[in-house]
Amino acid sequence: MTHRLKKEKNFSYLEVGEGQPIIILHGLMGGLSNFDAVSNYFSVKGYKIIIPELPIYSMSLLKTNVKSFANYLYDFIEFKELNDVILLGNSLGGHIGLFHTKLYPKKVKALIITGSSGLYESAMGGGYTKRSDYEVIRKKAQDVFYDPEVATKEIVDEVYETVNDRNKLIKTLAIAKSAIRHNMSKDLPKMNVPTCIIWGKNDIVTPPEVATEFHELLPDSDLFWIDKCGHAAMMEHPDEFNKILDSWLTARNF
Repeated sequence: MTHRLKKEKNFSYLEVGEGQPIIILHGLMGGLSNFDAVSNYFSVKGYKIIIPELPIYSMSLLKTNVKSFANYLYDFIEFKELNDVILLGNSLGGHIGLFHTKLYPKKVKALIITGSSGLYESAMGGGYTKRSDYEVIRKKAQDVFYDPEVATKEIVDEVYETVNDRNKLIKTLAIAKSAIRHNMSKDLPKMNVPTCIIWGKNDIVTPPEVATEFHELLPDSDLFWIDKCGHAAMMEHPDEFNKILDSWLTARNF
């Protein structure tokens, strides 16, 4: 995406398009560029796409948790003077969106989650004992996708740099523990927000049964599957992801 990162107050974010706001929440090691296809598609279809940079590695260690990021999102929405937002989150971003909706339901018009934590995730911050071994990290990055080719050298390099930065690794482990601690199975049945669940059938980080459980627990949800797809559907199958989401938004009059 060639759009300039806006820096205002304590926030850095991308913003493109006009209309109904969709706030996109990236995952733990996911860059804003992971959502290029979503941004390019929906920003010309009557939606304002906003992607804040979450302060995953800049919060104090005590505040490196799901609840703090949900509150940060609230502050961002207040700063932008937005109402009735649609939240779209992948992985940790989905969890932050869900937790924010639990805390501040009046602000959220709809939710879209894909590969979201909040019920279960396979060792989001674990398995980095051999973090100095580039090949081990490359394999871990490839495991996120059904097609290992999606894990470009750029993606692998970014993960390698993150897990070999002591401060970032400590924060990564803190977030992983927080995600487990902030399990939402008891909260979801009380959350009546319309939710679109788009899931890779071959996701090994948050396996398919997690999507089924989200669907069963959320009172107003629709579940869609993408075949031959891992943990980041919007990257691995962007056209199919956009088509599913567009149809859902249209059906729900968003």
